[in-house]
Amino acid sequence: MADLKHYRHEIWLALLILVLFIGLAWRSDEFLTLGNLYDLVNNYAMLTILACGLFMVLISGGIDISFPAMAIIAQYVMVLILRDIGGNFIVAYLIAGSVGILLGSVNAILVNRLRVPSIIITISTLNIFYGLLLWFSKGVWLYDFPAWFESGFMLFKYTDADGYDYGLGLPMLTMFAVLALTAFIMNFTTVGRKIYALGGNRESASRLGFSVLLLQWFVYGYMGLMSGVAGVVQSWTVRTVAPDSLLGYELTVLAAVVLGGTSLVGGRGTLIGTVLGVILLAVLQNGLNLLGVSSYWQTLITGIIIVVSISATAWSQHQNRSLL
Repeated sequence: MADLKHYRHEIWLALLILVLFIGLAWRSDEFLTLGNLYDLVNNYAMLTILACGLFMVLISGGIDISFPAMAIIAQYVMVLILRDIGGNFIVAYLIAGSVGILLGSVNAILVNRLRVPSIIITISTLNIFYGLLLWFSKGVWLYDFPAWFESGFMLFKYTDADGYDYGLGLPMLTMFAVLALTAFIMNFTTVGRKIYALGGNRESASRLGFSVLLLQWFVYGYMGLMSGVAGVVQSWTVRTVAPDSLLGYELTVLAAVVLGGTSLVGGRGTLIGTVLGVILLAVLQNGLNLLGVSSYWQTLITGIIIVVSISATAWSQHQNRSLL
């Protein structure tokens, strides 16, 4: 019973998603088709990857909204290097991930040393990173990917009667790998437990001998790594790199993680909840598109659901504290 109470928010979120599924399946014949569900997973793979990184940062008691700029810079550097040296997808992930970790480390050092709220630091670095990219790139879009990058790969490929291909492609494989890695770190390692402890009470964690700097470097570096990985996925999906392609995406990712019940003050939240938050946003936005709802109304409806969900999260966490 205690475990069920601990996952109260996730249970309500799952029920809400189920209701949405039933309602959208009733109202739209296209919603439950294989093609729509397949596209839904692929289209929101990048959001899931970024949500895993932001989930870890929020659990630690911080926040990072500079990741769109980190992802764009990682994309740009990756494509420029791949044009010269060739390579494969492993090389692409190594390049983009390394760039992301480097930029994430900058955030970690600034947050730790300046003792300024991390949202202020990452707003600043978002603008600094983006400004440096614009200065370096002159706003030029990149299109010339290597042939092997554009062709990609797919496991368990299946072609239907209409000639549409299904299978485990780059976005889905990357998303599943990231989910498995994040779950392992947060649930089965000492580092994961220390990150929860840091978010719960920084002073207590420091007195217990935890290195706050190393933990912050780990979580912000992990956010940077996820930014680089997401950058590769997004580059492969759209086949272009635009210097401003992901700006504004930080609010969507933050909404998904908070929808999943992760506390903005740290120490509380689950990866399952984060995944459910992504699913809720994905199903909601996809369903509204299929129903032909105006983009203005989509924004309003999405905002209302986010507010209701955040309120439910706060109430649930208050109830959990009262039971302790």
